[in-house]
Amino acid sequence: MLLINSGSEYLTTADVAARYRTAASTVRYWRHIGYGPKGVKVGRRILYAPAEIERFERSLTVEQTGESA
Repeated sequence: MLLINSGSEYLTTADVAARYRTAASTVRYWRHIGYGPKGVKVGRRILYAPAEIERFERSLTVEQTGESA
């Protein structure tokens, strides 16, 4: 994982896949169709900010329960 000066760690596609217990190819597909956490391309890698993971999880909560998290 990449560490930046703000102290937050960016997650790789493999990290995100492990978090959601799915395959890395599924995370790549989500990115392709515009679903899931938004990634940032750095060189040849896609990295995901922890805040973006949290935003995506909040949106799932709202989608599933109809209430804001």
